[in-house]
Amino acid sequence: MGDYQRSQDVDAPADQLFGYLSEVGNLPRYFTAMTSAEPAGGNAVRVTADLNGTTEKGEAWFRVDPERLHLDWGSEGPNDYHGSLDVTGDGTSSSVTVSLHTERRDSDDIDRGIAETLATIKRLVEAGPAPSSAH
Repeated sequence: MGDYQRSQDVDAPADQLFGYLSEVGNLPRYFTAMTSAEPAGGNAVRVTADLNGTTEKGEAWFRVDPERLHLDWGSEGPNDYHGSLDVTGDGTSSSVTVSLHTERRDSDDIDRGIAETLATIKRLVEAGPAPSSAH
């Protein structure tokens, strides 16, 4: 069983960064194992991921709280997988915090995956114009 948490500073305004991160279509851009994500009605999202060389398809839940700049997600299954993402900040810089819970026991891979996700968010956002929501 494991609970993981890691944060990353990002040079982007919090509301714009959250708008980008909260768009379902952007999930595969920053979650490294995810290859596709599309809304499936309500809080449901259909996802495809490459997990250790195997393509996995399934449905997950994905909830967005724009007032708190908070996301949470999870999926059914034996690993009790769920997590959250919070964006904080004032002005032109922000902090992104990812928290994850899983019954999976490979803590090095999980911690590495969170670090890669946060590094990808930072790289994507800082490489070009500040992200904007598709709303």
